[in-house]
Amino acid sequence: MLLTIEARLRYRLHAPADLLLAVEVAPLPDQRLLEDRLTLWGSGPLRPVAGEEGIGRRTWARGDGVVEALYTALVEVGRTEPDLERLAADPLHALPPAVVPYLWPSRYCDSDRFEPWVRERFGDLAGGAKVAALARWVRARVAYVPGSSTGRTGASDTFVQRQGVCRDFAHLLIALVRAADIPARMVGAYAHGVRPPDFHAVVEVWLDGGWRLLDPTGMARAGGIARICVGRDATDISFLTVFGTADLLEQRVSVERADGPDQGVGPDQDMGVV
Repeated sequence: MLLTIEARLRYRLHAPADLLLAVEVAPLPDQRLLEDRLTLWGSGPLRPVAGEEGIGRRTWARGDGVVEALYTALVEVGRTEPDLERLAADPLHALPPAVVPYLWPSRYCDSDRFEPWVRERFGDLAGGAKVAALARWVRARVAYVPGSSTGRTGASDTFVQRQGVCRDFAHLLIALVRAADIPARMVGAYAHGVRPPDFHAVVEVWLDGGWRLLDPTGMARAGGIARICVGRDATDISFLTVFGTADLLEQRVSVERADGPDQGVGPDQDMGVV
């Protein structure tokens, strides 16, 4: 799928502050970055740094007053839906060292609290079949409700409240998968089909020797997702961190197909992912 992406951010800083952005599509084997451009107004020189796991990059800037960022990209995604049911979980002792930390609880994914529940409800399943069942459970039990959570909402909160936005769906699925002793990480992304359009949070699980991408909300297909960065949870994939205080003036994200019909889907439609 060929995607055109545009993201525009405008903030008013209360005082001069350092900014760290993660809005650029990561060049990866399954997503070819054909062109992109990041422009900032109201800031000093830009300094790029490598992202987590060497995937993508973040950009440091120093801002004052009103700061505006515009990012545009053209990316070709060559990825198919993972057939999770057919994938096995790797033995824990055989996991690559860089994958092991994604087994552990993190700030927003308190997976240790879910271990008894996952064992009781899904203990008869293994590997990709268990991941697929957990993803189906999240999609069936959690309602997509914009504005229903805050930046402090974690997996346990979403489990109780049964509503949230993409980051909440992702946090809950990651926590459940880690509770099943399968590595899972959060992915910041642009995704075709997200309604309302915005930055999107999805999940990668480690099965059969590789990371497998899926959208817990069901809004986007794997072939329509352009990854920006990865991390343990929302702490690591924030599209903008302001080391100070600021007011949001504008945030717009657009992801459209450049090679065919541009039709979005809703979170309640079955995308055949799990």
